[in-house]
Amino acid sequence: MTESHPLVVLARQAIERFVGDGERIEPPDELPVELRRRAGAFVTIRRHGMLRGCIGTTQPTFSTVAEEVIQNAISAATRDYRFRQVTTDELASLDIKVDVLSQMELVAGPDELDPKRYGLLVQSEIDPRKRGLLLPDLEGIDTVEDQVHWARYHKAGITDPDEPVKMYRFEVTRYT
Repeated sequence: MTESHPLVVLARQAIERFVGDGERIEPPDELPVELRRRAGAFVTIRRHGMLRGCIGTTQPTFSTVAEEVIQNAISAATRDYRFRQVTTDELASLDIKVDVLSQMELVAGPDELDPKRYGLLVQSEIDPRKRGLLLPDLEGIDTVEDQVHWARYHKAGITDPDEPVKMYRFEVTRYT
């Protein structure tokens, strides 16, 4: 059995404690340097290969990535509107992935994108509340056109093809 990265262990502990008894764990007192930095992070939960929850932040909202992961793990398990809350019966069968995001970079156009390497954030220039994000290297998103389409139409709800948008790319460090 391979040992999981400390962020994945932390995400699992946060989910198990919160689902089990409603308590939010605190980060360990001694954090490695990479867990003390500030960064946006996504926590993705799968069960039997199927998506079970995914919540994240594009920019840091807490003072450490460890705190970011704890909050997003709890949210992925209990607040993803697409799914019912994770139950204690499911805990043993969950697979957890943590993606830590780099800084967002504004891109001039699709030629600066690569769906295998970069995630994408699309934001309407007319209504900045219309935002859609896709993490990189997602199954079924193989081309730049697929990535822009899904982020723009399905995630941001920008259905007018003439509506101007800003596009930002980012990289992730993925832990499983």
